[in-house]
Amino acid sequence: MNATPHNWQEANQHYLMAALARVRDALEAKVNADEEMGSRSSYEEIKRNSLSQFSSPPALEQLCTSFALSSFERDVLLLCAGMELDASFPALCATAQGDPQRAFPTFSLALSSLNAPQWKALMPTSPLRRWRLIEVGTGSALTLSPLRIDERILHYLTGLQYLDERLAGIIEPLPKSGELVPSHQYLAEQLAATWSQASGTSSLPIVQLCGEETASKRAIAASACELVGLKLNVINGVAIPLGFSDLNQLKQLWEREYWLRPSALLLDCDELDLTDAARENAIAQLSESIFCPLIMTSRERRRSRLRPLITLDVQPPSTNEQRMLWHTTLGAATSSLNGQVETLVSHFNLSAPTIHAICTEALGRQAHESALSTDSSLSTILWDTCRSQSRPRLNDLAQHIDSSSAWEDLVLPERERQVLREIAAHVRQRSKVYEGWGFAGKSGRGLGISALFAGASGTGKTMAADVLARELQLDLYRIDLSSVVSKYIGETEKNLRRVFDAAEAGGAILLFDEADALFGKRSDVKDSHDRYANMEVSYLLQRMESYRGLAILTTNLKDALDTAFLRRIRFIIRFPFPDATQRAEIWQRIFPRQTPTENLDVKKLAKLSVAGGNIRNIALNAAFFAADAGEPVGMKHLLRAAQSEYIKLERPLTDTEVKGWV
Repeated sequence: MNATPHNWQEANQHYLMAALARVRDALEAKVNADEEMGSRSSYEEIKRNSLSQFSSPPALEQLCTSFALSSFERDVLLLCAGMELDASFPALCATAQGDPQRAFPTFSLALSSLNAPQWKALMPTSPLRRWRLIEVGTGSALTLSPLRIDERILHYLTGLQYLDERLAGIIEPLPKSGELVPSHQYLAEQLAATWSQASGTSSLPIVQLCGEETASKRAIAASACELVGLKLNVINGVAIPLGFSDLNQLKQLWEREYWLRPSALLLDCDELDLTDAARENAIAQLSESIFCPLIMTSRERRRSRLRPLITLDVQPPSTNEQRMLWHTTLGAATSSLNGQVETLVSHFNLSAPTIHAICTEALGRQAHESALSTDSSLSTILWDTCRSQSRPRLNDLAQHIDSSSAWEDLVLPERERQVLREIAAHVRQRSKVYEGWGFAGKSGRGLGISALFAGASGTGKTMAADVLARELQLDLYRIDLSSVVSKYIGETEKNLRRVFDAAEAGGAILLFDEADALFGKRSDVKDSHDRYANMEVSYLLQRMESYRGLAILTTNLKDALDTAFLRRIRFIIRFPFPDATQRAEIWQRIFPRQTPTENLDVKKLAKLSVAGGNIRNIALNAAFFAADAGEPVGMKHLLRAAQSEYIKLERPLTDTEVKGWV
């Protein structure tokens, strides 16, 4: 009768004890010089009498099969296991070797007492030593050195599974993370089919999952492994040792784990610094030589030198899939959102795990606020949570700007203000027009919303972007193109790709400042740098055209931009230098309500021929001068601040501009 799963452990223990008893008999036979005693119970008899009890082979049999152990190597392993599991073994070893100090197994003892002895079992390339099933201690000779079973192998023989402690903390199990959306399930099945097709070959291909969707890539890998009956474990690329000895030990221990418990390894390279040559070399060595199913995840495609490499690009769930996820995860709460799901899908491009996390957080927060009688609407909580969860990681390339400006703070001619309102309408209605009304199906190009803000410094370009961000309740990131542009060929495009890839999930407003650094007149191609400069401009425009959010370029010199580039921008707004009336309006609004002022003459202040940005600087500096003097802000403080600002501008402050101020 076969052993059922719950009593396999007990049957395995009986089988192991019977095998150990046979080795103990061999030792006793050597001690007593009794050959008959050593052969009274053969290993084959134990197998015939016991294997019928098992639904799956006992651990000892699985180990022998996995590592191709000979009968002698198996008995050497059992000899070492007996030291840990049978109290009589130490004394038997000492007596059999004629030395009370040698109460431990040695190769000499094994060769002289066990059946079918093989000298090759002592070699470093033998399964016992190659796979570190046993450890050879220090001794005067190889054959006299103490032998000890590896602890991981000892526990395996007793039927207990765990990850080798030398791998723990470096390699971690990765559980399956729930149901996949259809497009990701297809990739999981494709990965599983690839391995199934290649099974039995000498070299399984590496499967590379590329893209920004880190959580989705892991979920796809876990699902694929489940389909082919493998456990999945993950190692971060930054945890891979750089030294050859440590790297080789990691490789050997993991390969042993693969044979002990069929598993795949996911090598996470998403956050690696590609300029770290030493780490890149270690990853290449490991991935090329390790024998096990291997999945690599990275944002960009990596090359393989020797081992076959199959690449699958992982995209975010489609619009329909995200819509389905929102409805499924929110359940009955969806009905209270009044179409808010469509707005979420339009602005945010989120993975399945992120949508699940957002819904869980939002529903929990709503319940908590309801209990405190400070109930916020679920739609507001969802929107705020989406913004928080999808904020891009752009600390080194972009500056997050907290949106605080309103329409009334923006002093612009009505025509320009109307264009800004049109931009906001395009962003709000993007999903309805492209998806609902079918314009996305007409062409995949030009679906991004792009704008060019042109005007002198301080004329309100950044404030206009700030107003749009506040109006649309979206995050605003300022990217200084002069810092993104690199003198090294290809680096600018790489930086731009990082910006757009990171921002894609949250539909943030991207403000590319100082576009003149990249968008000069199209240059004649005289050398490779000219060619790459044109390629970088084209790449930026291409990403702007396909970006889900709003991308804005700012320039001080619109006329310096090539008209061929301008044709690819949807909205162009010229920010004029403010006239006296507009300057007076800016001065009227520049001081917060809390600021104490005294006898300010807006008409006189408006005679200063400066833009709004300079007006703000003057007002702020005057406030500090007044605060330090313990006085309300007055014209004398503004005169002093104006003098400082003009020195900074390297311009003379004329009597006409400040006549009658004090």
